[in-house]
Amino acid sequence: MADDKKIIFSMERVSKTFSSQKKVLNNINLSFFYGAKIGIIGLNGSGKSTLIKIIAGLEPSFDGHVVWSKDHNIGYLSQEPELDDNKTVREIVEEGVQEIVDCLAAYEAVNLKFGDPDVLHLPSIAIVGSRNPTRGGEQNAFDFAQHLGKCGFNIVSGLAQGIDTAAHRGALAGGARTVAFLGHGIDRVYPSANRDLAHEIAAAGALLSEYPLGTPPRRPHFPQRNRLISGISLGTQVVEAARQSGSLITARLAAEQGREVFALPGSIHNPLARGCHQLIRQGAKLVETAEDILAELAPLVGHLQQISMESTTNDAIEPDEDDEYAALLEQLGFDPIGVDELAENSGLTIDQVSSMLLILELQGKIEALSGGRYSVLVKGSET
Repeated sequence: MADDKKIIFSMERVSKTFSSQKKVLNNINLSFFYGAKIGIIGLNGSGKSTLIKIIAGLEPSFDGHVVWSKDHNIGYLSQEPELDDNKTVREIVEEGVQEIVDCLAAYEAVNLKFGDPDVLHLPSIAIVGSRNPTRGGEQNAFDFAQHLGKCGFNIVSGLAQGIDTAAHRGALAGGARTVAFLGHGIDRVYPSANRDLAHEIAAAGALLSEYPLGTPPRRPHFPQRNRLISGISLGTQVVEAARQSGSLITARLAAEQGREVFALPGSIHNPLARGCHQLIRQGAKLVETAEDILAELAPLVGHLQQISMESTTNDAIEPDEDDEYAALLEQLGFDPIGVDELAENSGLTIDQVSSMLLILELQGKIEALSGGRYSVLVKGSET
């Protein structure tokens, strides 16, 4: 670490008790930062003597200096005795502190199970797409991830809101492994709404980051981490993406890395389908069912096809074995019919019908047509 780097460790959210402060700092390995000028701010009423006691207990061999600012709010550790102890916190920060680390968050990170590294040895599929997808797009991502996960694939994405979140949740719902590559330090969760999901992923897969603890989410980090999402995966599936979407960066990187690229088509009236259509024009594999992906990857993971067949045979939502699905199929014919009409005829809600139609489509029983219409798939039309 560069000698001129300044870091502040914020203790403002840590309990006032000495034992709590020592416990937190003890888990952060301050010695890693001793090549830099280190500040510990917000000791909640404790003074310079408390800081000295903490450091002495953690690093008895440390021979640096403890400097206390004149507003008594920050203690500085440094190998350089010339640090001015008459400066205020504001003056110290204005001198160029490059990083502020939340000690409580760092402590939680050290004690958080980030996952099982063995999951990286599983065959993986990346599922990426828009942060602001349609409800249908989210459902597609969820169902593809759930189906592919049941077939033995590890589902890889980026923990972003929208398609990424739906893909992770779909994998978890199918009892599969899932990996999230982060665009920030692993001690942070972005977006914060996905905090619980991050813990679920860590328990059933892994959270991975190339950035140090405390690194905040920054715009350039996300396209940079995309190469890891595509690189670890046998193929990347794009579900809803605008023409300028970051998901297209992931798809391009996948192609450059010699990986397969899959794109889910959509309505010509949906701007979030245009990125997928662009990928298809450029040579991406158009996929309508999870079986399309399995067929493309068969030379690499042929053993998973048997799992897929067994999953299809034994799946609890097999249409022929479920009364609601059977009833919905009776409403479908070879003439296209819309979701609204199906909902009215079947007595189900539009949300229920939309979800069931996607499952039927994944099972190869029906096909989606333009204008949001569906019809029964002619048997023998698929090879």
